[in-house]
Amino acid sequence: MTILQFPKDMKWGTATASYQIEGAARKDGRGPSIWDTFAKTPGNVFKGHDGDVACDSYHRFPEDVQLMKELGVDMYRFSIAWPRIFPKGTGEVNEEGLAYYHRLVDSLLDSGIEPVCTLYHWDLPQALQENGGWENRDTIDAFAAYAETIFRSFEGKIKKYLTINEPWCASFLSNYIGAHAPGKQSLQAGVDTAHHLMIAHGRAVQSFRALSFEGEIGYAPNVEWNEPYSSSEEDAEACRRATGWFLDWFFDPVFKGSYPEFLTDWFAKEGVQVPIVEGDLDIISQPIDFLGINYYTGGVARYQKGASLFDHERVDQGYEKTDIGWNIYPEGFYKILTKIHQQYGDMPIYITENGSCYNDEPVDGVVADDGRIRYLEKHLTALHRAIQSGVPIKGYMTWSLLDNFEWAEGYNMRFGLVHVNYRTLVRTEKESYFWYQQFLKTKWLEV
Repeated sequence: MTILQFPKDMKWGTATASYQIEGAARKDGRGPSIWDTFAKTPGNVFKGHDGDVACDSYHRFPEDVQLMKELGVDMYRFSIAWPRIFPKGTGEVNEEGLAYYHRLVDSLLDSGIEPVCTLYHWDLPQALQENGGWENRDTIDAFAAYAETIFRSFEGKIKKYLTINEPWCASFLSNYIGAHAPGKQSLQAGVDTAHHLMIAHGRAVQSFRALSFEGEIGYAPNVEWNEPYSSSEEDAEACRRATGWFLDWFFDPVFKGSYPEFLTDWFAKEGVQVPIVEGDLDIISQPIDFLGINYYTGGVARYQKGASLFDHERVDQGYEKTDIGWNIYPEGFYKILTKIHQQYGDMPIYITENGSCYNDEPVDGVVADDGRIRYLEKHLTALHRAIQSGVPIKGYMTWSLLDNFEWAEGYNMRFGLVHVNYRTLVRTEKESYFWYQQFLKTKWLEV
């Protein structure tokens, strides 16, 4: 057996998102979000599920914080629901919404857990969507005002912020593929939204810097790895485009102040242009303090004209899959992290999401989710390999603390370390919870 020891100063945690766990959709002045609307539109979400109750963490957060304290984590990544703070997206602050997050943050701090706050995890106020949503540049101003409100309210309490979670999902998955709210299917809408999200990110960074508060700020893009099926140039370029749609498209503007030409040229062939206004790229490329990385899956792909937007298709290699159907591909985790390091330098990295879907149910009070344990072991091994290769990994947060509302999959897919009975809302620690708890005591793996 080989012992893999992680750095002593590395931070460990878990993560959730507001719409997925909070519930209390109409409580204490919260306004509707695009996910409330999307989920209540027939055909959008598995069996018509919605986040009205979710895990009811709005009322049960003390229990959830206690679970984390017993787990032994250093950090908890959560998101603030924009429509709890500004029910219509702009205007008067809803003080009751702010008060809820102060109670949560105070509870975390009292338990010795560092709060890591995501400003936007997809729950755009519906009122802003009705004025064009992220396709309307006015939404950028609204986000900047919302972000400044949070920074001022939580000065001294929250010292790590993420501006935007998974901008690829919030733009292309939601506005081109149409699988998430608001459910549009327009490539131009996807590109417009992606660009405006990144300007909003930059504006929030500018605001944070101007206030000179103690703390750090970054963002959390999701990435995948596509390994070329063969050594042919066509396969290599198809995989470069497919991986770059997640990576280069959302990294180059931040770190290089420009969009990757190989993708802007490809979009131009589709008749789509990035709606750049003078000064946009200067805003987007504001220096950040750290980078959040969300990684779940990847695979082998090849060139196939017309198979997808980028003429690539996945080739099934018989990889084991999680219950949501995603490849278990830890090699891709290592490769994408080393590629990020090679392309963008020594930016500190926190893994802000990494986890797996297994739908195991309690049997005699025990949730034996062995698949999740194996997934974590494999991906932490890949992470250790990246650290040994010089990638500056500062922390790791597994997704997710709780089983929760899994977006278009509703309550059909479970990613949590803790099982949630959606009828009774009873929490039950899974075997993976106890495995992670033990790991956090030693910070080493035996492989």
